[in-house]
Amino acid sequence: MRVAPEIVLTGEEHAELSKLVRSKLSSVRLVQRARIVLLAADGMQNKDIAQELSVGRVQVSRWRERYAQSRLAGIERDLPRGAPPTKVDVARLVELTTQTKPAAATHWSTRTMAAELGVSAASVSRHWRANGLKPHIVRGFKVSRDPQFVEKLEDIVGLYMSPPEHALVLCCDEKSQVQALDRTQPGLPLKKGRAETMTHDYKRNGTTTLFAALNVLDGRVIGQCQQHHTHVEWLKFTRCATFRR
Repeated sequence: MRVAPEIVLTGEEHAELSKLVRSKLSSVRLVQRARIVLLAADGMQNKDIAQELSVGRVQVSRWRERYAQSRLAGIERDLPRGAPPTKVDVARLVELTTQTKPAAATHWSTRTMAAELGVSAASVSRHWRANGLKPHIVRGFKVSRDPQFVEKLEDIVGLYMSPPEHALVLCCDEKSQVQALDRTQPGLPLKKGRAETMTHDYKRNGTTTLFAALNVLDGRVIGQCQQHHTHVEWLKFTRCATFRR
């Protein structure tokens, strides 16, 4: 049978606890704990103290034992709640994020990194923010060598900024072959305060040509795969896409 520890107070300790109970600056929790200790010092049992203060017996037993072990310091601070915090190897987290990539993926996510380090996804996200890392963001770049680049850019931007009335604008992307991961220029790695960079174009690879169109009215994507890349296949696709609208 478990016996509650006996509480014996000195005159100074009794005066200190009584002062806490009377003080209007003490927190409600601290006042309640001080009353538990004072009643325990008067020889009352835990069940009687619980009934007197309208609290649980477990709570009375907890703070009675805490005071017996650490005196006033034992009731001044709250007990730790939840599981103990998991220590994160921040140096390894930063190294994996900036220098490596997970299997079958283009970048680390909070969940894949959490599984790799054995921590929570929230911890990974917190340390990424603290170190200025955003592996999900990739900025594209490509220095154009077209001497008429400025004129073409102005024409295209002008269509978006001030489109002509009763006009159908078709935007075609010339890169139609299957995408490969080899870019035409080496990119800059991910680091603190800077996203990973890569060129918008890539080295061609494969023989299948993909034609695709987006219907902005309903969000449907229309696509076809062709074995060749000539005007015949392009016209065939445009007629199909127009019919399916």
